[in-house]
Amino acid sequence: MHGGETGEDYALERVPDRARYPWWTVAVQRFGQLSDLTQFLLGATLGAGLSLWGAFWSFTLGAAILELVAIVVGIIGVREGLSTSVLARWTGFGRYGSALIALVIGVSLIGWFGIQNSLFAGGMHTLVGALPLPVWSVITGLAVTVLVLFGFRWMAWVAYVTVPAFLVLAGWSIVSQLSEHDLGDLAASGPFGDPISIATGATIVAGSFIAGAVITPDMTRFNRTAADVVKQSVVSITLGQYVMGLIGVLVAYAVRSSDIVAIVAATSGVAGVIVLVSATVKINDWNLYGGSLAVVNGIATLTRTRVRRVVVTAVIGVVGTALSTAGILERFSDFLTLLGVALPPIAGIMAAEYFVVRRWRGDLDTSRANGVLPAAEPGWVPATLVVWLGAAAFGWWTEQAQWGIPALNSLAVAAVAYLVAAKAGLLRSFADGPTSGREEVRS
Repeated sequence: MHGGETGEDYALERVPDRARYPWWTVAVQRFGQLSDLTQFLLGATLGAGLSLWGAFWSFTLGAAILELVAIVVGIIGVREGLSTSVLARWTGFGRYGSALIALVIGVSLIGWFGIQNSLFAGGMHTLVGALPLPVWSVITGLAVTVLVLFGFRWMAWVAYVTVPAFLVLAGWSIVSQLSEHDLGDLAASGPFGDPISIATGATIVAGSFIAGAVITPDMTRFNRTAADVVKQSVVSITLGQYVMGLIGVLVAYAVRSSDIVAIVAATSGVAGVIVLVSATVKINDWNLYGGSLAVVNGIATLTRTRVRRVVVTAVIGVVGTALSTAGILERFSDFLTLLGVALPPIAGIMAAEYFVVRRWRGDLDTSRANGVLPAAEPGWVPATLVVWLGAAAFGWWTEQAQWGIPALNSLAVAAVAYLVAAKAGLLRSFADGPTSGREEVRS
């Protein structure tokens, strides 16, 4: 049985050509990740401190960074048909380094799944009532878990429904607010809070989705061509940032407050429930899905044992739901933000290795022709781990110092440092061996 035919969604193998989708099927899910209530809040935050043109240029710079990262690593994903954490084995990190990446990605996404579920349940409790909040947490968490059990295909169909529903109903709520004002006057009204610079605004925009951009291969492995990756990234990120964000700026000018999410979420009755459900499900399913892929790879690399993706999804979905029900995960937001600093350097290292250094690129090229993984994989690549940790520390420092765009800083430093390490002959691997579970993951 092939991974996609058993509900495994090719978690540890290459996605074959027959399982690829048209670019718009992937794009609607990517757009779904970017068209949510928090995107309006992002726009409102910029509107509080910037003019409309200032906000426009902040979105332009931030979106350009996100599109660049998403396109570069996304092209690697579509060429190789592999998830981010599996790709990491042959893009500089080696077997054990990829396990560390799987840990960072897994903990981050599972944690955000729990936090989003807490918000989801709280909204349902407010809008519908009837049941206690803990019961709603269980219902919402398990509902998303069941959806993710069915994999990419079902998630795509759900996105086809939830994205338009959210846009229509949230748009109606916002238009009703804007209709009471003259748009020309709003555009000229200007900020109402503490001023911020365009560079700071761009930092906020880029930081809002950099983690999602880094793990783009999880999604683009289902694309058909590199051109598809470019189209979907440009369309989804541009529309998600500009349309949602700039509308958020105008609404912030209208209500003279950055808390416009409450306006949209407070839409009453059935419409309010649909807005909440559609805004959350299309994001939280990918939190859980990406987390399950990372955990599956982490277990395979460390134990050479393949576990089923559906089983892992069920387990971590239940765990995330339980923790959100207990209210524990809300205390982990700072920790999860810290983990997010470690993600941008991964993209820099992967891109530098795959497109420039090409230390292990030949292994990928040869095995790709046969639709399998390379026969062997590097074990430890100490220089890469030093580069990764150093770049992450640099990103954290620049964030504390409010210098530049931390995500871009750490990504660029990682790429340059990796190239230097390669030039100096430091990319030596240790404990090389056969690919983890290779006999089990052949197509």
